[in-house]
Amino acid sequence: MKDFKLIIVTGMSGAGKTLACRSLEDLDYFCVDNLPPMLIPKFVELCSHSSDHMQKFVLVVDARSKDFFETFMQVLDEIDEQNVPYQLLFMDASDAVIIRRYKETRRRHPMDPNALVSDAIKQERKALDKIKQRATHIIDTSNLKSGELKERITKMFKTNDSSRMNINILSFGFKFGVPLESDLIFDVRFLPNPFYDEKLRYKSGNVADVAKYIDSFDITRQFKEKLDDFIDFLVPQYINEGKSQLVISVGCTGGMHRSVFIAHHIYKLLKDKDYLVNIEHRDLMKNKVEEHIADEDIAD
Repeated sequence: MKDFKLIIVTGMSGAGKTLACRSLEDLDYFCVDNLPPMLIPKFVELCSHSSDHMQKFVLVVDARSKDFFETFMQVLDEIDEQNVPYQLLFMDASDAVIIRRYKETRRRHPMDPNALVSDAIKQERKALDKIKQRATHIIDTSNLKSGELKERITKMFKTNDSSRMNINILSFGFKFGVPLESDLIFDVRFLPNPFYDEKLRYKSGNVADVAKYIDSFDITRQFKEKLDDFIDFLVPQYINEGKSQLVISVGCTGGMHRSVFIAHHIYKLLKDKDYLVNIEHRDLMKNKVEEHIADEDIAD
């Protein structure tokens, strides 16, 4: 129970519970949406005895469950009796904002699908009054943009392990298309191309001979120096902004030599600085490769 964390998200329909849930998922919480209140105590009991790999949970409960208002207060009392620590996040917004959001989405209000939205909001707000009083956190999203809500959620609930941004380094070949998931793209087709050396043509950028060839030119060393400074500056900015994942793509013509070499250089740079980083060579094996070794075997 030492590292166990449970957040119960509830509140007004249309106040942003879905966005809050997504933000918590980005902080590595396991989220369950619209769980019937009667199942919550058993679910909490199971979660509290889960493995070390799953210690952070979010339950989203609201008016979509028909017995929500009748049983939820009782459920909270049962959890208290189990001595399970939890935080209750109540999402709220003004009536006018909620009405506008329902008009934009053209959805029916779950409190009373046949009533006017304004009347359904009044019913729900009255029914939620006692639950709101038990909340440990209340967020009013009336004047918040989605990015501002995510920032607030992050500040409230991030833990040491969830604050680390995941960085993916991806090499690719332009002739196979630019990766759509890219946040940053570096075009390294200006670097000397080992393809024109018959001894290196069918060896990948992971091979020491190819790496040595590319790195033997002044333009490569100048580029790496400027690239290192740029990445050293930029990555912390993305972390401070609250970004959960960053995809850095490096492209050359075929995705076999130069992009692979530079991608590995970026990977090693970030790995040495203790960032959470992965590397993938998307198009490497689409080429005729006669010699290929793993990234960790290369001598940079």
